[in-house]
Amino acid sequence: APRRYRYYQNACTQSYSFAWWDWARWEREIDWMALSGINLAPAFAGQEGVWQRVYRSLGLNQSEVDAYFTGPAFLAWNRMGNLRGWAGPLPPAWHLKQLYLQYRIVERMRSLGMITVLPAFAGHVPQGILRVFPRVNATRLGGWSHFDCTYSCTYLLDPEDPMFQVIGTLFLKELVREFGTDHVYSADTFNEMTPLSSDPAYLSRVSNAVFRSMTGADPEALWLMQGWLFQHQPDFWQPAQVWALLHGVPLGRMIVLDLFAESKPVYQWTESFYGQPFIWCMLHNFGGNHGLFGTVEAINRGPFAARRFPNSTMVGTGLVPEGIEQNDVVYELMNELGWRQEPLDLPRWVMRYAERRYGAPNAAAASAWRLLLRSVYNCTGVCVNHNRSPLVRRPSLRMDTELWYNASDVYEAWRLLLSAAPELGASPTFRYDLVDVTRQAVQQLVTEYYGSIRRAFQSHALPELLTAGGVLVYDLLPELDALLCSHSLFLLGRWLESARAVATSDREAEQYELNARNQVTLWGPSGNILDYANKQLGGLVLDYYGVRWSLFVSALVESLNAGSPFHQDQFNQAVFQVERGFVYNEKRYPAVPVGDTLEISRKLFLKYYP
Repeated sequence: APRRYRYYQNACTQSYSFAWWDWARWEREIDWMALSGINLAPAFAGQEGVWQRVYRSLGLNQSEVDAYFTGPAFLAWNRMGNLRGWAGPLPPAWHLKQLYLQYRIVERMRSLGMITVLPAFAGHVPQGILRVFPRVNATRLGGWSHFDCTYSCTYLLDPEDPMFQVIGTLFLKELVREFGTDHVYSADTFNEMTPLSSDPAYLSRVSNAVFRSMTGADPEALWLMQGWLFQHQPDFWQPAQVWALLHGVPLGRMIVLDLFAESKPVYQWTESFYGQPFIWCMLHNFGGNHGLFGTVEAINRGPFAARRFPNSTMVGTGLVPEGIEQNDVVYELMNELGWRQEPLDLPRWVMRYAERRYGAPNAAAASAWRLLLRSVYNCTGVCVNHNRSPLVRRPSLRMDTELWYNASDVYEAWRLLLSAAPELGASPTFRYDLVDVTRQAVQQLVTEYYGSIRRAFQSHALPELLTAGGVLVYDLLPELDALLCSHSLFLLGRWLESARAVATSDREAEQYELNARNQVTLWGPSGNILDYANKQLGGLVLDYYGVRWSLFVSALVESLNAGSPFHQDQFNQAVFQVERGFVYNEKRYPAVPVGDTLEISRKLFLKYYP
């Protein structure tokens, strides 16, 4: 391989994708990592169990610990100091199960020659620390995202406070005693959190304190840090601030993940991270959203450009999606690039990909993939893959309907894939791709029907509004739901039942299911990050997105009938009750698929192909 490291995982993947995994699922993933040549990856499970031990030994009581940890579906943001308490507490059985998983995860990763990255102390502490150590110097950070201080505003220890080293070293020693170490540790102090001061000296003191708390437990420690903060808040992180944070650590003892390098590379404006080694990472996915998307040309060129950059300190490539189980082709491509000396011939590569994926050559399938590669998978410029399709967003009259590709290319790929079904229909990967491409085509159709609904409303055409709204709510969305219900990887029930399966009591099962439902919908008590982690799953489309659209169409019809304007804020209040109702509806969704994928896709095609 041309570089030392091939890295995988994002801090958020732990919650968006791995939250409910059992050992069998972890083992599959680790084996896939080995087959893909990944040699550096986090092993973050079980850390709360160790933290609880440390906090209790310092004198905190259980209720203070419980008030700090979030529920399992939100731990990624608790670990980065963004959130506390939301959807918690963590039951004792959770800690035991996660510790047991972590033993097996690190053992399996190491047996396959991978370097495990363990969590370290970033400086955030529970409020209970202030009761036990009243003279400790800790300051509250601001609220994160759309959360107020009820569940946010974590305390950050001052880097000069002696407790910083005590807590950090105590935790790491305990962790290493438990799981051994490969000497690489992860900590993110200012992920999407504005530091208390922009004084470079302060920022250097913070990174130095974090690093010293690592070396206090392991003199060989190497700090792996996500570089997301630099491009997320560029107004704060000017060159002087970036230099200061990076140079609080001796050169070569930190590796920075250039987290969103395919769209917003940081190495270019920081002189290659001012001498600290970095890994060129493809982020690609936010929130684990479904939706075909890729930036294949940027990926194909980016790592090689970074390597040729003056005084480049690049030491590897990485895949850092917030959520997985979507757009396999992009990850196959990125993994392959980690082993290449120069860019690939993409059209040729994707034809071979189709053959490998389906186990047989097929001209129609190869043509479909060439079309997808040049259109939906080739977003250029600064591309941010949040699925903003009207399908998965709260309805309004001002929804984003922009596409970065020709919709007709996806419709044509759909037609080509269906024509390959007689030959390839027995292949599980083909069936999965057929669902995914059909789903994308339907997502486009929803946008077109939304356009008709909006135009009909704005021109006061009630019959047209009733027709377009009726087709969307009573036929297209139910058909999409039926398609998704025909494949196990597109089932809401699979996500919810995997959450319940972790539980050791009915009460835990209820809590975990609420965690799982809230994450993919409201994301917070009041829709704080509404639909950020949207998914297109059988059950969710009908009972969540479908009900919202039905309410929206009814509100528009009512408005035309009464001759009164449509009020978005009133609608938002009404629709919030629907959204919240879904989180608490207690309906059990099947975790086993029903119906024939090929049949349903063909039926949709005959009815709706433009």
